[in-house]
Amino acid sequence: MRALWQIFATIFKFSWRIINFIRQAVCNLIFFFVLLIGFALYIQMQDSTIQPEKGALLVNLSGTVVDSLSSDSKLRQIGQELIGSNKDVQENSLFDIVKQIRQAKDDDKISGMVLSLRNFIGADQPSLRYIGKALKEFRDSGKPIYAIGDSYSQGQYYLASFANKIYLSPQGSVLLTGISTNNLYYKSLLDKLKVTTNIFRVGTYKSAVEPFIRDNMSPEARQSDSRWVNTLWSNYMTDVAANRNISIAELYPEPAQLIQQLKASDGDTATFALKNKLVDEIASRSAVEKILKETFGWDQQNKNYNFVSIYNYQVTEPDFERAKLPEIAVIFANGAIVDGPEMPGMVGGDTTAKQLRAARLNDKIKAIILRVNSPGGSVTASEMIRSEVQALKDAGKPVVVSMGGMAASGGYWISTPADYIISSPSTLTGSIGIFGVINTFENSLDAIGVHTDGVSTSPLADATITKALPPQFSEMMQLTIENGYKTFINLVAKSRHKTPAEVDSIAQGRVWIGSDAKTNGLVDQLGDFDDAIKKTAELAKLKDYEIKWTVTEPTVREILLGQVSASVNALLPETIKIELPAPLRQVAEDINKQPGFFGNMNDPGYRYIYCLSCSYTQ
Repeated sequence: MRALWQIFATIFKFSWRIINFIRQAVCNLIFFFVLLIGFALYIQMQDSTIQPEKGALLVNLSGTVVDSLSSDSKLRQIGQELIGSNKDVQENSLFDIVKQIRQAKDDDKISGMVLSLRNFIGADQPSLRYIGKALKEFRDSGKPIYAIGDSYSQGQYYLASFANKIYLSPQGSVLLTGISTNNLYYKSLLDKLKVTTNIFRVGTYKSAVEPFIRDNMSPEARQSDSRWVNTLWSNYMTDVAANRNISIAELYPEPAQLIQQLKASDGDTATFALKNKLVDEIASRSAVEKILKETFGWDQQNKNYNFVSIYNYQVTEPDFERAKLPEIAVIFANGAIVDGPEMPGMVGGDTTAKQLRAARLNDKIKAIILRVNSPGGSVTASEMIRSEVQALKDAGKPVVVSMGGMAASGGYWISTPADYIISSPSTLTGSIGIFGVINTFENSLDAIGVHTDGVSTSPLADATITKALPPQFSEMMQLTIENGYKTFINLVAKSRHKTPAEVDSIAQGRVWIGSDAKTNGLVDQLGDFDDAIKKTAELAKLKDYEIKWTVTEPTVREILLGQVSASVNALLPETIKIELPAPLRQVAEDINKQPGFFGNMNDPGYRYIYCLSCSYTQ
């Protein structure tokens, strides 16, 4: 027995030493990682303070433009730099970009602008329009804008069209394809997996559930989507044609005519773009560099023309005296709405409700702009946010909703109590409908020989994903969904001064573009964020004020866990994805575009107000 205990003690000591070694190693790695992050932040801050001599503002945007940066985006990018990976798409703040351009307009050190957009992925149309407004102000001030590019995608070309002169490389092109929506449909897959999908919904046009029950788009959804897609494309062409001082037919000929004109140019897309006045000059990179050198002067040290990147151009902070002014708080609802705290790219019901409550209890804050750019999500989380917006209004603090690219379903639900709603003509909104989804796997389990059995006090208690749903439970779910729809249209009817019947006639899950939403009385005004600021100040009777931007700062724990997660996610999934055939990679990317709906369905009542069709590519 003693020998047995000695063996046990030896094993225990050896195991403890291993555990202790692992613990120390992990702690040291985390400590070292924190030091690296701190060092990288310090270096980044040092680099960002460099201000070169007089020259151009280089707008070399990389990645996407969003209303509000994800809480971990900057730290995640730094972490990726440290591990030598750059798999996540960079985010850029729409409002920071506009502030930088507007300051540069009046900055004596900035003599012009260069748009170099080859790494710019894109943004929703209202965001592009808002940046374009700032570019026009810069150009109208007398400072020239030059757009340079090997090729231009649709989003890149929209911004380039505001330039005084557009340069294109000899082998380049301007790729204008139009706007489309493409969603994946899973009915056949779910049938093969023997998954039973239980759908509860109200709304003829509520297409968010169609991927579960169809293999293609329904005629109703196609009809609804066609209207706003065509209007979006019309808005795009109208803006760009006006910027280039050409007709829409010249900008985007009919397909047959386009092919004929391309044949006349021997398939040379650069020559085609020049002949159609899409660009002003075909020039190589070295030729463009020579032009920019003559325009802005030469930086001998950096061997380039004089410029400051928009990523290093600092916006002057308000002086101390302005800090004493009353404030208008800007609170963001950017992304799918989920229950609980905020997650990257998502609107956390708890987080946003706390921000609204804090604004209500802050005496210095006199009014609030709720910036909504959301396709909706959880009913529970949306109602939590909506009730706090209502509490702000009841407290006498004006609330103006500024809609971004989309404010649909739950995005519209949270907007209903506002004193005033402003949307872009290209905002996607409405989608007033509700649905519930519960997948059960009794047939899947049966196919592999697994069965569920037991006793329950009532049929409702027997509802589980491993069994078929009891009819009583399904009936109860449908009743709660119908009640949710009545609640939704009553909220809209009260806020928009309509009858429930009038709201129902424009609801049923139908998506409206901003211009149609204004006609239907769902919004008060067509405009942008500047108009929202002006209206908020008017309602609050403020002549001088300060804008307070509400951002969510990650905790130390979130920073550490987020960086470790980013490191792993940046390396493993992309590595696996590279090994996939091209068609499967495309499917993986398409699935990844719908994370708010498929990956975060966490409403405790299984009820959702979400617009799946509001995503589009351009």
